[in-house]
Amino acid sequence: MTYSAHQDSFARDNLPPRELWPEFLFELPELQFGERLNIATELLDNAVAVRGWGERPAFRSARGDMTYRQLLDAANRIAAVLVEDCAVLPGSRVLLRGGNSPLLAACWFAAHKVGAIVVATMPLLRAKELTDIVIKAEVSLALCDASLDAELRAIAPACPSLRQILTFHDRGDADGLELRMAGKAAMYTNVEAAADDIALIAFTSGTTGAPKGAMHTHRDVMATCASFPRSILRPKAADVFCGAPPFAFTYGLGGLLLFPLSSGGCAVLLENPTPEALLGTIEKYRATICFTGPTFYRMMLPAVGKFDLASLRQCVSAGEALPVATRRSWREATGIDIIDGIGSTELLHIFISAAGSDIREGATGKVVPGYRAAVFDEQGNPLPPGTIGRLAVKGPTGCRYLADSRQTQYVQNGWNITGDAYLMDADGYFFYQARTDDMIISAGYNISGPEVEEALAKHPTVAECAVVGVADEDRGQIVKACIVCRPGFNPDQQLVVELQDFVKRSIAPYKYPRLIEFRETLPRTETGKLQRFKLREESGT
Repeated sequence: MTYSAHQDSFARDNLPPRELWPEFLFELPELQFGERLNIATELLDNAVAVRGWGERPAFRSARGDMTYRQLLDAANRIAAVLVEDCAVLPGSRVLLRGGNSPLLAACWFAAHKVGAIVVATMPLLRAKELTDIVIKAEVSLALCDASLDAELRAIAPACPSLRQILTFHDRGDADGLELRMAGKAAMYTNVEAAADDIALIAFTSGTTGAPKGAMHTHRDVMATCASFPRSILRPKAADVFCGAPPFAFTYGLGGLLLFPLSSGGCAVLLENPTPEALLGTIEKYRATICFTGPTFYRMMLPAVGKFDLASLRQCVSAGEALPVATRRSWREATGIDIIDGIGSTELLHIFISAAGSDIREGATGKVVPGYRAAVFDEQGNPLPPGTIGRLAVKGPTGCRYLADSRQTQYVQNGWNITGDAYLMDADGYFFYQARTDDMIISAGYNISGPEVEEALAKHPTVAECAVVGVADEDRGQIVKACIVCRPGFNPDQQLVVELQDFVKRSIAPYKYPRLIEFRETLPRTETGKLQRFKLREESGT
């Protein structure tokens, strides 16, 4: 890279060595971008100034609606706050914390306008998880929903880089974002970013529980907009998007922000989605495209008949494997065949999928145009059709971890090794088999077993513990904890509840063990290493 707009070189300095990057492919015409590219300019400013979408609705929500022009106005004012009041530089990391809302989207665009790097966090994260992220990304500023700022303020003393926290959705706060915005101009000149400047650091958890920051450029974001939606989803300007995943999931970022705005559509944003609330949203706003995970589709099924879903024409599923039974039941209830897909935080969004007549039951789909995929053995050799192996992918996006030795695990010989076991048939359809590591995927959430173990180990009754994922009809997998108690403690149902509540208070509540089994010992090797695979075998997983 010969040019960078970043004055803060933190991200560039912490990229993996170039020889450890995956091979990037830009073979299609729609994946050709210039050397200068700012996603705020392309997706927002140009939507108003070039494409004439200013008066179209961009977002609708319980807090009110925003047209593209109003979104641009808000983003410009916030950008001025970031630079003039908070001294944010191009390349600075700005953390976003809040449920999906039009103002959170405006904050996202504002950060890119000034050339900053967005670090979005899920609303459910607790102090420990936030501390890890803030420290690793050296976040200097946080923009946080006023209802969620307590955890952030609690960790501030332990995070020397975090100089300021501004809250929004609280107009009475004298230091709040809205009051600061009111004093700023509605015009702002965007930073002329390089296409290869880092724009996002999206955090995901690995099997060790230590957070991994996947770094993505402005080019990556625009390539995502030109891939899955263009080839598979094919949205229209009149489409109304809705869904459950937060912007902090790259799945939600694409489905509820990037894809609607790149196509001239509108997204209905839910801050606290529930199955019935999502169904009600489809009915109320006449939504046409829905993004959520298999668990949410299963949970919506019993209530489908209570709502008018006639407007709905496409449903997208990702985040975990889509069971055949769920796809069939949803089709019978709504007449819509779910578009399944697999993506990853490391590759930003979906790279294998199929829609319409291309859907094959039981298959995730075919490789999205612009990407390549293969199934490899443990030595990196391609396997013949019908053989289970490791899924490998390359394309216009790929893994670049923030200062993390696990780069060599995810990227091998130019391929992104996703950690999924797949087989490919003779027609090029990919069929999901299982995860190849210790990650537990429950209701679309990635949960690190060792992270839950660490939380449980802090309870005074726990001598040893091991956490695995076990199969569950409703959630795909659930978290199971096998615990050896310290002498003198009674392993009863009361202790089960106490331990579950303890975990919920320590880390994100969705990670708590839904099953707890008390044992006298845990299986270990002769050298003392825990054998989780034996626990999974005992559970039939």
